[in-house]
Amino acid sequence: MNDTAVLAAYDRQMREGARADGPDTRIERTGAVVRLVSGTGGWNAVLWSGLDETDAQRAIEEQIAHFTGLGHEFEWKLYGHDRPADLGDRLTAAGFRAEDEETVMVAETDRVAQDAEPPAGVRVVRATDEAGVELVVRVHEEAFGTDGTRLRHQLLTQLAADPGAVLAVVALAGDEPVSAARLELVPGTEFAGLWGGGTVERWRGRGIYRALVAHRARVAAAHGCRYLQVDASDMSRPILQRLGFRALTTTTPYLYGE
Repeated sequence: MNDTAVLAAYDRQMREGARADGPDTRIERTGAVVRLVSGTGGWNAVLWSGLDETDAQRAIEEQIAHFTGLGHEFEWKLYGHDRPADLGDRLTAAGFRAEDEETVMVAETDRVAQDAEPPAGVRVVRATDEAGVELVVRVHEEAFGTDGTRLRHQLLTQLAADPGAVLAVVALAGDEPVSAARLELVPGTEFAGLWGGGTVERWRGRGIYRALVAHRARVAAAHGCRYLQVDASDMSRPILQRLGFRALTTTTPYLYGE
């Protein structure tokens, strides 16, 4: 895999060429910025920018004015190779708050081991309705210690609008949800996104995360997706490296108004 070429394709297809992922979202392209605008309770973000030292400050001010004018909190999703080099410092000076850095990792789908299965007594089921989404949210809140309100809204909206574009799965030990993850398919691109993979603490280290990666890789392969992409935490990065994923860059969410 040519890392430089794949990263360029990712930027072009998934960021600069981003598509709306639901009926209450839209993609706006203005100047050298691509942003996602959502309805109440949705995610709002700057997804891509092609800035330099001469126009970065003006673009930051324009995005703040735009989203605050709509009454929306928003995120500037900054990547390690974005320009200018001091864009993160400029965002901080403008009132943004940086969250934890993650690593953008990519693997060729057909090179990811797809035969890993969950441990005995654990089964993987697909979340297709409100009850299933609640199981996903329950795992998310316990595994990451964060509120799942936005995730609930996002999944219910996606499943209602285009159930074939998102796969949400839950690993159950008996009736107890112990791990969950999502796969997002983006028609017209070479990439499928792996999102939200998390396991509750007492079930970690048993191969469930790996099994959910394999499960989603099989689905992505069946849909002809060439690459799998993950924004990996420090906890998941070593596992993904062992599965054949490669680190291409970093990404850091800069939050405004939250």
